[in-house]
Amino acid sequence: MGKKSKILIVDDSLDTVELLRKRLRFEGYETLEAYDGEQCLEQVRVGDPDAIILDIMLPKMDGYEVCRRLKASKSTAYIPILMLTAKDQIEDKVKGLDLGAHDYLAKPFDYKELSARIKSLLTIKAARDKLVQEERSEALDLMMDELAHELRNPLTSIGGFARRVYENLPEGDPNKPAVGIIIKEVARLEKMVRDLIDLKTTAISYKESADINELIEEVMEQFREELTAAGVETEIDLAKDLPHLPLDKEHLKLAFANIVENSIEAMRPMSRKMLQVRTKTADDRVIVQITDSGRGVPKEKIKSIFDPFFTSKTSGPGLGLTFALKIIQEHRGTISVESNPGEGSCVTVNLPLKKA
Repeated sequence: MGKKSKILIVDDSLDTVELLRKRLRFEGYETLEAYDGEQCLEQVRVGDPDAIILDIMLPKMDGYEVCRRLKASKSTAYIPILMLTAKDQIEDKVKGLDLGAHDYLAKPFDYKELSARIKSLLTIKAARDKLVQEERSEALDLMMDELAHELRNPLTSIGGFARRVYENLPEGDPNKPAVGIIIKEVARLEKMVRDLIDLKTTAISYKESADINELIEEVMEQFREELTAAGVETEIDLAKDLPHLPLDKEHLKLAFANIVENSIEAMRPMSRKMLQVRTKTADDRVIVQITDSGRGVPKEKIKSIFDPFFTSKTSGPGLGLTFALKIIQEHRGTISVESNPGEGSCVTVNLPLKKA
Protein backbone atom coordinates (compact mmCIF):
# COMPACT_ATOMS: atom_id res chain seq x y z
CA MET A 1 0.00 0.00 0.00
CA GLY A 2 1.01 3.62 -0.51
CA LYS A 3 0.55 6.45 1.91
CA LYS A 4 -2.38 5.78 4.25
CA SER A 5 -5.41 8.06 3.96
CA LYS A 6 -6.10 10.02 7.13
CA ILE A 7 -9.68 10.22 8.45
CA LEU A 8 -10.79 12.72 11.09
CA ILE A 9 -13.63 11.40 13.29
CA VAL A 10 -15.65 14.13 14.99
CA ASP A 11 -18.34 13.05 17.49
CA ASP A 12 -19.11 13.85 21.12
CA SER A 13 -19.86 10.19 21.81
CA LEU A 14 -16.74 8.40 23.06
CA ASP A 15 -18.22 5.04 22.08
CA THR A 16 -18.89 6.13 18.49
CA VAL A 17 -15.41 7.62 18.10
CA GLU A 18 -13.75 4.49 19.52
CA LEU A 19 -15.82 2.18 17.30
CA LEU A 20 -15.01 4.13 14.16
CA ARG A 21 -11.35 4.52 15.14
CA LYS A 22 -10.89 0.76 15.57
CA ARG A 23 -12.71 -0.18 12.38
CA LEU A 24 -11.08 2.45 10.20
CA ARG A 25 -7.60 1.56 11.45
CA PHE A 26 -8.37 -2.12 10.81
CA GLU A 27 -9.12 -1.15 7.19
CA GLY A 28 -5.71 0.52 6.91
CA TYR A 29 -6.58 4.18 7.49
CA GLU A 30 -4.88 6.58 9.87
CA THR A 31 -7.31 8.35 12.19
CA LEU A 32 -7.57 11.60 14.09
CA GLU A 33 -10.23 12.22 16.73
CA ALA A 34 -12.13 15.29 17.96
CA TYR A 35 -15.03 15.57 20.39
CA ASP A 36 -16.36 19.08 19.71
CA GLY A 37 -16.42 21.62 16.89
CA GLU A 38 -13.43 23.65 18.07
CA GLN A 39 -11.27 20.52 18.44
CA CYS A 40 -12.29 19.55 14.90
CA LEU A 41 -11.03 22.80 13.41
CA GLU A 42 -7.75 22.48 15.33
CA GLN A 43 -7.25 18.88 14.19
CA VAL A 44 -7.87 19.91 10.59
CA ARG A 45 -5.26 22.66 10.96
CA VAL A 46 -2.52 20.47 12.44
CA GLY A 47 -3.46 17.04 11.05
CA ASP A 48 -4.41 17.77 7.44
CA PRO A 49 -6.97 14.93 7.07
CA ASP A 50 -8.02 13.44 3.72
CA ALA A 51 -11.68 13.14 4.79
CA ILE A 52 -13.87 14.04 7.78
CA ILE A 53 -16.69 12.11 9.44
CA LEU A 54 -18.57 14.95 11.10
CA ASP A 55 -21.44 14.64 13.60
CA ILE A 56 -23.90 17.53 13.48
CA MET A 57 -24.81 17.63 17.18
CA LEU A 58 -21.56 18.82 18.76
CA PRO A 59 -20.74 20.95 21.82
CA LYS A 60 -19.18 24.42 21.50
CA MET A 61 -19.81 24.57 17.73
CA ASP A 62 -22.24 22.38 15.79
CA GLY A 63 -21.37 20.45 12.65
CA TYR A 64 -23.12 22.96 10.40
CA GLU A 65 -20.90 25.82 11.60
CA VAL A 66 -17.78 23.64 11.38
CA CYS A 67 -18.69 22.73 7.81
CA ARG A 68 -19.34 26.38 6.92
CA ARG A 69 -15.94 27.47 8.28
CA LEU A 70 -14.06 24.67 6.54
CA LYS A 71 -15.67 25.47 3.20
CA ALA A 72 -14.93 29.18 3.63
CA SER A 73 -11.19 28.57 3.76
CA LYS A 74 -9.29 27.89 0.54
CA SER A 75 -6.92 25.48 2.28
CA THR A 76 -9.71 23.24 3.65
CA ALA A 77 -12.58 23.78 1.20
CA TYR A 78 -12.00 20.55 -0.72
CA ILE A 79 -11.65 18.11 2.17
CA PRO A 80 -14.58 15.67 1.74
CA ILE A 81 -17.07 15.73 4.63
CA LEU A 82 -19.47 12.90 5.52
CA MET A 83 -22.07 14.30 7.89
CA LEU A 84 -23.28 11.96 10.62
CA THR A 85 -26.33 12.61 12.80
CA ALA A 86 -29.13 11.01 14.75
CA LYS A 87 -31.56 13.16 12.81
CA ASP A 88 -33.09 11.82 9.61
CA GLN A 89 -35.08 14.81 8.44
CA ILE A 90 -34.88 16.02 4.84
CA GLU A 91 -34.30 19.59 6.04
CA ASP A 92 -31.18 18.57 7.97
CA LYS A 93 -29.75 16.73 4.98
CA VAL A 94 -30.40 19.66 2.66
CA LYS A 95 -28.85 22.16 5.09
CA GLY A 96 -25.70 20.06 5.43
CA LEU A 97 -25.33 19.57 1.68
CA ASP A 98 -26.01 23.26 1.02
CA LEU A 99 -23.16 24.16 3.37
CA GLY A 100 -20.79 21.97 1.36
CA ALA A 101 -20.93 18.50 2.93
CA HIS A 102 -20.28 15.83 0.31
CA ASP A 103 -22.43 13.06 1.80
CA TYR A 104 -24.85 12.34 4.63
CA LEU A 105 -25.53 9.28 6.81
CA ALA A 106 -28.09 8.97 9.61
CA LYS A 107 -27.55 7.13 12.89
CA PRO A 108 -27.83 4.27 13.57
CA PHE A 109 -25.72 3.50 10.50
CA ASP A 110 -24.43 0.34 8.92
CA TYR A 111 -20.63 0.38 9.04
CA LYS A 112 -20.29 -1.31 5.64
CA GLU A 113 -22.27 1.56 4.11
CA LEU A 114 -20.18 4.16 5.89
CA SER A 115 -16.99 2.44 4.74
CA ALA A 116 -18.20 2.39 1.13
CA ARG A 117 -19.06 6.07 1.26
CA ILE A 118 -15.67 6.99 2.72
CA LYS A 119 -13.94 5.07 -0.08
CA SER A 120 -16.06 6.91 -2.65
CA LEU A 121 -15.21 10.32 -1.15
CA LEU A 122 -11.49 9.49 -1.09
CA THR A 123 -11.62 8.40 -4.73
CA ILE A 124 -13.25 11.70 -5.69
CA LYS A 125 -10.64 13.63 -3.69
CA ALA A 126 -7.78 11.72 -5.33
CA ALA A 127 -9.19 12.49 -8.79
CA ARG A 128 -9.47 16.18 -7.93
CA ASP A 129 -5.93 16.30 -6.49
CA LYS A 130 -4.62 14.73 -9.68
CA LEU A 131 -6.48 17.28 -11.81
CA VAL A 132 -5.12 20.16 -9.73
CA GLN A 133 -1.60 18.77 -10.08
CA GLU A 134 -1.98 18.49 -13.87
CA GLU A 135 -3.34 22.03 -14.11
CA ARG A 136 -0.45 23.26 -11.97
CA SER A 137 1.99 21.50 -14.28
CA GLU A 138 0.44 23.18 -17.35
CA ALA A 139 0.59 26.57 -15.64
CA LEU A 140 4.22 25.90 -14.76
CA ASP A 141 5.06 25.21 -18.41
CA LEU A 142 3.53 28.55 -19.46
CA MET A 143 5.35 30.36 -16.67
CA MET A 144 8.67 28.80 -17.69
CA ASP A 145 8.31 29.95 -21.28
CA GLU A 146 7.39 33.50 -20.28
CA LEU A 147 10.08 33.89 -17.63
CA ALA A 148 12.86 32.38 -19.70
CA HIS A 149 11.98 34.63 -22.64
CA GLU A 150 11.55 37.84 -20.61
CA LEU A 151 14.54 37.46 -18.28
CA ARG A 152 17.30 35.88 -20.31
CA ASN A 153 18.39 38.84 -22.48
CA PRO A 154 18.13 41.58 -19.80
CA LEU A 155 20.11 39.46 -17.33
CA THR A 156 22.83 38.83 -19.89
CA SER A 157 23.16 42.58 -20.49
CA ILE A 158 23.13 43.49 -16.80
CA GLY A 159 25.67 40.80 -15.95
CA GLY A 160 27.96 41.73 -18.82
CA PHE A 161 28.00 45.45 -18.05
CA ALA A 162 28.41 44.81 -14.29
CA ARG A 163 31.44 42.60 -14.91
CA ARG A 164 32.97 45.25 -17.18
CA VAL A 165 32.48 47.96 -14.55
CA TYR A 166 33.92 45.66 -11.85
CA GLU A 167 37.05 44.95 -13.89
CA ASN A 168 37.62 48.66 -14.59
CA LEU A 169 37.30 49.76 -10.96
CA PRO A 170 40.61 49.96 -9.11
CA GLU A 171 41.22 47.89 -6.00
CA GLY A 172 40.06 49.72 -2.91
CA ASP A 173 37.27 51.58 -4.73
CA PRO A 174 34.30 51.70 -2.30
CA ASN A 175 31.88 50.86 -5.15
CA LYS A 176 33.62 47.61 -6.09
CA PRO A 177 31.99 45.41 -3.36
CA ALA A 178 28.54 46.67 -4.37
CA VAL A 179 29.16 45.83 -8.04
CA GLY A 180 30.39 42.39 -6.91
CA ILE A 181 27.07 41.82 -5.17
CA ILE A 182 25.23 42.77 -8.38
CA ILE A 183 27.31 40.23 -10.33
CA LYS A 184 26.63 37.53 -7.73
CA GLU A 185 22.86 38.15 -7.71
CA VAL A 186 22.68 38.25 -11.52
CA ALA A 187 24.49 34.89 -11.62
CA ARG A 188 21.89 33.48 -9.23
CA LEU A 189 19.05 34.72 -11.43
CA GLU A 190 20.76 33.38 -14.55
CA LYS A 191 20.96 29.97 -12.89
CA MET A 192 17.22 30.11 -12.23
CA VAL A 193 16.57 30.86 -15.90
CA ARG A 194 18.78 27.93 -16.91
CA ASP A 195 16.86 25.75 -14.46
CA LEU A 196 13.58 26.84 -16.05
CA ILE A 197 14.86 25.90 -19.50
CA ASP A 198 16.19 22.57 -18.19
CA LEU A 199 12.86 21.86 -16.52
CA LYS A 200 11.09 22.45 -19.81
CA THR A 201 13.31 19.90 -21.55
CA THR A 202 12.35 17.17 -19.05
CA ALA A 203 9.12 16.77 -21.01
CA ILE A 204 11.20 14.90 -23.61
CA SER A 205 12.61 11.71 -22.14
CA TYR A 206 14.32 8.55 -23.30
CA LYS A 207 13.68 5.48 -21.16
CA GLU A 208 15.72 2.30 -21.07
CA SER A 209 15.88 -0.68 -18.73
CA ALA A 210 18.13 0.30 -15.83
CA ASP A 211 19.16 -0.62 -12.29
CA ILE A 212 17.83 1.97 -9.84
CA ASN A 213 20.52 1.02 -7.28
CA GLU A 214 23.33 1.79 -9.72
CA LEU A 215 21.70 5.11 -10.53
CA ILE A 216 21.47 6.06 -6.84
CA GLU A 217 25.08 5.02 -6.24
CA GLU A 218 26.16 7.33 -9.07
CA VAL A 219 24.21 10.21 -7.50
CA MET A 220 25.75 9.60 -4.07
CA GLU A 221 29.25 9.44 -5.59
CA GLN A 222 28.53 12.80 -7.21
CA PHE A 223 27.99 14.28 -3.73
CA ARG A 224 30.73 12.33 -1.90
CA GLU A 225 33.13 15.27 -1.45
CA GLU A 226 30.36 17.73 -0.59
CA LEU A 227 28.90 15.36 2.02
CA THR A 228 32.31 14.87 3.60
CA ALA A 229 33.02 18.62 3.64
CA ALA A 230 29.64 19.28 5.27
CA GLY A 231 30.26 16.63 7.94
CA VAL A 232 27.30 14.49 6.85
CA GLU A 233 27.28 10.80 7.76
CA THR A 234 25.64 8.54 5.19
CA GLU A 235 23.83 5.26 5.57
CA ILE A 236 23.09 3.47 2.29
CA ASP A 237 20.80 0.43 2.35
CA LEU A 238 20.02 -0.78 -1.18
CA ALA A 239 17.85 -3.87 -1.57
CA LYS A 240 19.44 -6.70 -3.52
CA ASP A 241 18.09 -8.11 -6.78
CA LEU A 242 15.77 -5.22 -7.54
CA PRO A 243 14.08 -5.63 -10.93
CA HIS A 244 15.22 -3.26 -13.66
CA LEU A 245 12.89 -0.38 -14.46
CA PRO A 246 12.24 1.65 -17.62
CA LEU A 247 14.06 4.86 -16.68
CA ASP A 248 15.38 8.03 -18.23
CA LYS A 249 18.63 7.73 -16.31
CA GLU A 250 19.85 11.31 -16.79
CA HIS A 251 16.53 12.83 -15.79
CA LEU A 252 16.10 10.56 -12.78
CA LYS A 253 19.66 11.21 -11.60
CA LEU A 254 18.83 14.90 -11.78
CA ALA A 255 15.69 14.32 -9.68
CA PHE A 256 17.52 12.40 -6.95
CA ALA A 257 20.44 14.85 -7.03
CA ASN A 258 18.05 17.72 -6.32
CA ILE A 259 16.53 15.79 -3.40
CA VAL A 260 19.97 15.03 -1.93
CA GLU A 261 21.10 18.64 -2.44
CA ASN A 262 17.98 19.85 -0.66
CA SER A 263 18.74 17.49 2.25
CA ILE A 264 22.33 18.72 2.54
CA GLU A 265 21.15 22.35 2.68
CA ALA A 266 18.59 21.46 5.35
CA MET A 267 21.28 19.84 7.52
CA ARG A 268 23.91 22.61 7.34
CA PRO A 269 22.85 24.35 10.58
CA MET A 270 22.32 21.09 12.50
CA SER A 271 24.84 19.54 14.91
CA ARG A 272 23.83 15.99 13.95
CA LYS A 273 23.97 15.37 10.20
CA MET A 274 22.77 11.99 8.93
CA LEU A 275 21.59 11.13 5.42
CA GLN A 276 19.95 7.73 4.90
CA VAL A 277 19.13 6.31 1.47
CA ARG A 278 17.13 3.10 1.12
CA THR A 279 15.55 1.10 -1.69
CA LYS A 280 13.02 -1.71 -1.43
CA THR A 281 10.12 -3.31 -3.26
CA ALA A 282 6.49 -3.42 -2.20
CA ASP A 283 3.63 -4.91 -4.21
CA ASP A 284 4.04 -3.59 -7.76
CA ARG A 285 6.54 -0.81 -7.17
CA VAL A 286 10.08 0.10 -6.17
CA ILE A 287 10.42 2.52 -3.27
CA VAL A 288 13.30 4.93 -2.73
CA GLN A 289 13.50 6.78 0.60
CA ILE A 290 15.90 9.64 1.33
CA THR A 291 15.87 10.69 4.98
CA ASP A 292 17.81 13.57 6.50
CA SER A 293 18.28 14.97 10.00
CA GLY A 294 17.76 18.56 8.86
CA ARG A 295 15.59 21.36 10.12
CA GLY A 296 12.44 19.95 8.59
CA VAL A 297 9.50 21.84 7.11
CA PRO A 298 6.49 23.14 9.10
CA LYS A 299 3.22 21.31 8.46
CA GLU A 300 1.55 24.40 7.03
CA LYS A 301 4.25 24.60 4.33
CA ILE A 302 4.57 20.92 3.43
CA LYS A 303 1.89 21.13 0.71
CA SER A 304 3.81 23.90 -1.05
CA ILE A 305 7.21 22.22 -1.01
CA PHE A 306 7.02 21.16 -4.68
CA ASP A 307 5.83 24.56 -5.90
CA PRO A 308 8.21 26.58 -8.11
CA PHE A 309 10.53 28.85 -6.11
CA PHE A 310 9.17 27.58 -2.80
CA THR A 311 11.35 28.81 0.01
CA SER A 312 11.61 27.98 3.69
CA LYS A 313 14.16 28.68 6.40
CA THR A 314 16.00 25.51 5.39
CA SER A 315 17.06 26.77 1.97
CA GLY A 316 16.63 29.53 -0.55
CA PRO A 317 14.08 29.62 -3.37
CA GLY A 318 14.64 27.31 -6.31
CA LEU A 319 13.29 24.60 -8.56
CA GLY A 320 14.96 21.52 -7.08
CA LEU A 321 11.92 19.68 -5.78
CA THR A 322 9.79 20.96 -8.68
CA PHE A 323 12.32 19.24 -10.96
CA ALA A 324 12.01 16.05 -8.94
CA LEU A 325 8.19 16.09 -8.99
CA LYS A 326 7.98 16.61 -12.73
CA ILE A 327 10.53 13.88 -13.50
CA ILE A 328 8.95 11.34 -11.13
CA GLN A 329 5.54 12.03 -12.68
CA GLU A 330 7.07 11.48 -16.11
CA HIS A 331 7.98 7.99 -14.86
CA ARG A 332 4.36 7.42 -13.71
CA GLY A 333 5.59 7.52 -10.13
CA THR A 334 4.73 9.49 -7.01
CA ILE A 335 6.79 11.54 -4.57
CA SER A 336 5.80 12.56 -1.05
CA VAL A 337 7.46 14.26 1.91
CA GLU A 338 7.04 13.70 5.63
CA SER A 339 8.75 16.21 7.87
CA ASN A 340 9.06 17.16 11.52
CA PRO A 341 10.55 20.58 12.31
CA GLY A 342 13.82 20.19 14.18
CA GLU A 343 14.04 16.46 13.42
CA GLY A 344 14.32 16.10 9.65
CA SER A 345 12.48 15.04 6.52
CA CYS A 346 11.86 11.84 4.58
CA VAL A 347 11.26 11.95 0.82
CA THR A 348 9.59 8.82 -0.53
CA VAL A 349 9.60 8.05 -4.26
CA ASN A 350 7.41 5.26 -5.63
CA LEU A 351 8.22 3.97 -9.13
CA PRO A 352 5.89 1.40 -10.72
CA LEU A 353 7.23 -1.92 -11.92
CA LYS A 354 6.66 -2.57 -15.60
CA LYS A 355 3.75 -4.92 -16.13
CA ALA A 356 4.58 -8.24 -17.73
